[in-house]
Amino acid sequence: MVKPAGLAWGVALAGACVCGAGLAVELACHLGPLDPDSLWRSGLSLSYEGNLPTWYSSGLLWTAALGLAMCGWFEVGRERKWWLGLAAIFLLMSLDESIELHEGFYGLALDGALFFSWVVPGAAVTLVFGVAYLGFWLRLPPPTRRGFAAAFVVYVGGALGMELPLGLWFQRHGDENLGYASLDFVEESMEIAGLTVFLLAIASFLQARAYSEDSSNTSSV
Repeated sequence: MVKPAGLAWGVALAGACVCGAGLAVELACHLGPLDPDSLWRSGLSLSYEGNLPTWYSSGLLWTAALGLAMCGWFEVGRERKWWLGLAAIFLLMSLDESIELHEGFYGLALDGALFFSWVVPGAAVTLVFGVAYLGFWLRLPPPTRRGFAAAFVVYVGGALGMELPLGLWFQRHGDENLGYASLDFVEESMEIAGLTVFLLAIASFLQARAYSEDSSNTSSV
């Protein structure tokens, strides 16, 4: 099994490269010689969809879903259902990242910070999820509980929280400027950072459970 420390360094480095490349092309477009219509920008910018950052984020979500399903393997009864339910949610999030299901909620006619109106139903769904999974979260081992909480705060802070200033800026200044690109960079980087922390927490949980299983088998011999 991959050690959590090694996983953390690997995923963090990959995420830094993806985010760094996205920031570099935006700076080159707004401050340097790069053509705004360049394939480098559409392929690497965090403000675009269907490109390398989208693929990377979707892959992180899919990997998290796989890890959560593996966590469920170590559980029995109702706890297993909670893990598998969480895995299903992350599979759906991975699909949404790829084909933008949440774009369908832009139909609400809102202004200002709520210009990207999907944040309203998104916040409601997040609240329902938080209430539903609160008991499950409280039953987790303390290290896993802290890791999941940190990942939740960072990811939701980016995915929902940063959409508020981003919507306000977009309505006033549009999206073809460095201000919009900077806000979007912060949002997407927070999402990737949150998923990185989440994967580390999952890996640590799996390592602890595997060690516990090995110890039990050794003791029974």
